Parts: sequence; C-alpha cells; structure tokens
Amino acid sequence: MVQIKAIGRFCMSDEQGYIVNEASLERIHRVYRDVIRNMIHVYKTQLGANLHSIYIRGSIPRGVGISGVSDLDTICLTKYKVADLDLTWVEQAENELNQNFDCVNGVELSFHHIDEICITKSFTIIPFMIKTHSVCVYGDDVRNHLPSYKADHALANDHIFNLQTLLNIARDELQGNEDIEDILDCCVWIMKIMVRGGLALVLEKEKQYTRDLYPAYKAFSKYFADQEQNMRQALDYAINPITDTEQLTTFLDEFGGWMIKESEKWLAAHNPSRIKNMLMNL
Repeated sequence: MVQIKAIGRFCMSDEQGYIVNEASLERIHRVYRDVIRNMIHVYKTQLGANLHSIYIRGSIPRGVGISGVSDLDTICLTKYKVADLDLTWVEQAENELNQNFDCVNGVELSFHHIDEICITKSFTIIPFMIKTHSVCVYGDDVRNHLPSYKADHALANDHIFNLQTLLNIARDELQGNEDIEDILDCCVWIMKIMVRGGLALVLEKEKQYTRDLYPAYKAFSKYFADQEQNMRQALDYAINPITDTEQLTTFLDEFGGWMIKESEKWLAAHNPSRIKNMLMNL
C-alpha cells in the first residue's frame, strides 16, 4: 500500500498572477528518453503528414516523474479533424509501449484538431494544459500562440461543471463490473477528479492551482474541515485503488453527493447561466 505523503506543490505564478509553465525538455530525465522516442515514432508512422505536433504533460516534463510510477501523458495535435481519423490502432500501440517500457506506469495517446486548440476566447482544458503544463517534443510548438492563464473562475468551472455527469458515469461503469483492471482504472480516474474538483471549489480563495493531489486535498480541507476525512479517503483511493464496487459506489453516493450540492452552490454564485466553457479574462 502506498502511504499518503506531503508531495507535490502549487504551480508557480508570475507577478500578474499568470501560471508559469515549468515543463522543459531539459527537465526530462534520461530514463524516459527511449519511451518518448518510440512514442514519437508511433505517432509519426500512423499519422504521417496529418501530424502537426506532440506534447508531453504532467510530472515527467517537470522533472519530478517517478520511474515506474509516473504516466507518460501525451497530447497530439492533428491537421485533420479527429473524427475523420482511423484510430483503431491506438489501443494496441498503447499496450505495446506499456509492455516494452517499465519506466512509466502507462502511456496515454490523445488526439486534438489544431483548429480547436486555437479557439481561445473561452476556456477549454487542452489549450490550458499545453500552455501551462506541457513541453513540445515534436513539430511546431503552439504554446506561444496561446493566451496566459490564471487560477480563476474559468479554470474552476471546467472542473466543476461536469462533476455530476462524471460521477454518474463512474457509478454506471462500476455497477455489475467484474473486470478488475477496469474497476481499478475507474477508481483512480474518478477519485482524481474528486480531489481536483475539491480544489476547484476553493480556487478563487486560494488563487493558485495544482494538478498534484496532496496540495489540492490540503487546500480543500482548509475551507471544508468537516469533510477533510472524506477528501483524504478520495486521495487514498486515487493512489491505492480498490476493487470493492459496492464500497466505491457508496462513497460516490455519499461524499460525491455532498460535492454535487457544493458544486451547485458554486455554479449558482459564479456561473448562474450554466455556461460550459466560460469566457476568459484576457
């Protein structure tokens, strides 16, 4: 069992409060070079001239990746719409990369049309992740063409707006599921969403952002001390997933239900029109 440790930190911000991207090629440890090289080869081979650029996000490009524990999360921008692409090869490619390289816990390949990334009047998560948490490892880097971002209501809304929908998806996926790996993956996925959603509820008070789970949990607990144990349990499930679907479903119903009520309060105060992608304060 992995012990909860006080690791992770908030993103750095500049004097104007804009989030500073700490990812760089120089910070990527050499242990990840081979898997990154092979990942790029896969994208190039399968997409050919349709490939625009590739980015790595998360702990690895920030230099804080843990060998065998961290995921290699990638973002691929394409020249053609994703709906027009044949992506039947993706699952096999991910499985082969995972089998061949034990320096990462898993490799995620994701695809986004370049034109969608350039629409920046309203907040969307992929441009945000590219600008603030990613480094370009192949192609034309679009980061300088994207706006700067703050830890504000538009960012918080992205975590809060679909929280109820995502909790319902998790419940449905767990119900009657006997696939152990699928249950574990679902557990990690929804618990990370809950922890980061907790930070979103207090983001405008904190005025700082992180993808790291421990500082997100601590920030939430400062303002909702009566729910600290529940959020700590969500954090524990995220790093120590379980296969007891009944136990997970009960937790989602009880603590998840509380989070939905708080989310509704937040939306009523900050987004009464229920706009999915809020306008950015550029």
